[in-house]
Amino acid sequence: MDKPVSANGQHGILINVFGKTMFRVYDKDHNFVDYELHHSDLSVTIDDEDAFFYKVGDRDILDHSPATLGRKE
Repeated sequence: MDKPVSANGQHGILINVFGKTMFRVYDKDHNFVDYELHHSDLSVTIDDEDAFFYKVGDRDILDHSPATLGRKE
């Protein structure tokens, strides 16, 4: 496994492939709405210091930080 890389601030695209993708929006009271994603290539930016990219073999994964997952570097 390659060294995890922070995903915070990463610009990307949400895509719907062979399944349902949802877009969750929270209000100021921490209530949320899950929107069905019908838009085919919505632009988003990750704003989460706990988001990291991993390369495991031929798989590319977006998950929590190694510390959150209890992994040692």
